[in-house]
Amino acid sequence: MLVDGNIGGSIDGTGGGDLAVIADQVAGAERVGFDGVWTTEVSRDPFLPLLLAAERSRGLQLGTAVAVAFARNPMTVATVANDLHTFSSGRFILGLGSQIKPHIQRRFSMPWSDPAARMREFVLALRAIWSSWQNGERLDFRGEFYQHTLMTPMFSPDPNPWGSPPVMLAAVGPRMTGVAAEVADGLLVHGFTTERYLREVTMPLVDAGLRKSGRPRDQFSIGYPGLLATASREQGLEQAISAVREQIAFYGATPAYRAVLDLHGWGDLHVELHRLSVRGDWSAMRGLIDDTVLNAFAVVAEPERVGAEIRRRFGGLVDRYTLYTPYPLDEQARAQIVTSLHTQED
Repeated sequence: MLVDGNIGGSIDGTGGGDLAVIADQVAGAERVGFDGVWTTEVSRDPFLPLLLAAERSRGLQLGTAVAVAFARNPMTVATVANDLHTFSSGRFILGLGSQIKPHIQRRFSMPWSDPAARMREFVLALRAIWSSWQNGERLDFRGEFYQHTLMTPMFSPDPNPWGSPPVMLAAVGPRMTGVAAEVADGLLVHGFTTERYLREVTMPLVDAGLRKSGRPRDQFSIGYPGLLATASREQGLEQAISAVREQIAFYGATPAYRAVLDLHGWGDLHVELHRLSVRGDWSAMRGLIDDTVLNAFAVVAEPERVGAEIRRRFGGLVDRYTLYTPYPLDEQARAQIVTSLHTQED
C-alpha cells in the first residue's frame, strides 16, 4: 500500500497557495516518507502546485485528486497533463472528477449532461489526443460530446519520452465506478466511503468493469483518501474529531452521496443533514454525527495505532491510501503513521 499526502490547499489542513508554503509542504512530504502528493480543486487550481512539486522533488509521485473535467475540455487537459508528465519525468497522475450539476452550470458556465457517458468520452478523447502526439496518428475523434479533428505539426508536441500519464477517475455511484474500471487506469474513491461500501458496492463494480475491459486487477489502481481523527495530545484529538464530524456532515448532506448512508440504514440522517444545510446550520449538522457514524467513516485513534487500523480495514483492498485530515496534523504524527504503514507492509 502506497501512502500519500496532500499539498496546495486548505481542505485537509495543508495550507494555502503561497509558493514558499507549497515548497515547504513538498519538503515535508519527503521527510515524512510519503510516496506521493495530491492536489485538489476547491478554491485553487490543482495543476499549478504540482509544477513546483515536480521541480522540488525527484521521487514523489504527483497527482490531481481531483481536477474538474467538465470545467475544461479534453484538449486543454491533455496539454497540461502531458506537460506535467514531462516536467516530472513520468511521475504525474491525472485524477479527474465530474463535480455536480450546479457547479458545472452555474460556477463554471459549462454544459452538463449524463456525467458517466460524458466522462467515458472525455477519457477516450484524451487517449486519442495523446496517441496523435505520441504516434503521429491523424487526430479524428468524433463523439457525442466532444469532437477533436484538427492537429497540425505546429501545435503537436514531441512524443513524450515517458508515454502518456495514467488517468484515474473519482467515483461514488455505480455508473461512474463502472466507467473508471472500463476506460481509466484507476479509481479515486471518495473520502465519504466506508469500508463496508467499498467491499460490498465499489469492488464488485470494479471487478465487473475490469472483466468487461479484459484487464486483471493488478493493472488497475485504487486510491482512497481516508478520513483520520488523530493527534498527539488529548485536546488535539478532540479538535480533530470535531473537524472530522463536520466534514462527514457536509458530505452526508449531499444527495449524490446518499447511497453510502443508505447502505448502513442511515438514509434519514441524510434527509436531516440536507435540511439543515439548506438553512446553513452547520453546527447542528455536526451534532448529528454520532460515534457510530464517525467510526464508520473515519479511523479514530492515537497516531501509534492509526497505521494498524488502516491496514486492518483496507489492506489488500486499496493500492494507495491518502491521509485525509481536515485539520492541521503535525509532521511527527504524520511520519509515525506513514512509517507504521510502510513497516507493516515490509
